[in-house]
Amino acid sequence: MWERIIRDAVTLFVVINPIGEVIPIFLAAARDLSPIERRQAARRGTLIATGILVGFIAGGQILLHMLEIRLASFQIAGGIVLFLFGLKMIFETEQPHNTQGPGPKPDIAVFPLAMPAIAGPGAMLAVVVLTDNDRFSIPEQAVTTLILLCILSFTFGLLSFSDRIHSLIGDAGANIVSRVMGLILSALAVETVLGGINALAISAK
Repeated sequence: MWERIIRDAVTLFVVINPIGEVIPIFLAAARDLSPIERRQAARRGTLIATGILVGFIAGGQILLHMLEIRLASFQIAGGIVLFLFGLKMIFETEQPHNTQGPGPKPDIAVFPLAMPAIAGPGAMLAVVVLTDNDRFSIPEQAVTTLILLCILSFTFGLLSFSDRIHSLIGDAGANIVSRVMGLILSALAVETVLGGINALAISAK
């Protein structure tokens, strides 16, 4: 039992990657927001991601089966979305801090924080696999869900300190983080797509 709990915790922590992926993406996306707006975006983004991932635990496997979508195909699609976002982070033009046009500010709580930073394709696939209805009982799936909620709470705690991180690195630092993480995310997206293609190739044999 404890072995499975540790395995699930490590797996979910790695795929969500709050330190190496979520925080840098959030700092890059929220660099033009005020501290209050950043805190609100962190709270909403975490709640939205929680709803998405818990929803996938409850019915993701059934939905994909009903639509006849293979997990590998879902992985490829998620990788493509992640790649496009990575390119946007690399090539976007730097804007003055807290300067917005006449239109409404983009809701970074939904994109990119909730998706694909927290509830990315890897996390969605992981929760579906770790709560496979054919392999795990309802109590076991409930334990995995509790582990997920703990990791998401930890992620929100880190996001709550983003103001201090931003004050340390400044606007220029946030811009550099955005470019570097865009490159890393693009590479991660390629690996995600290749993994999905490999899975499709294996299943076709």
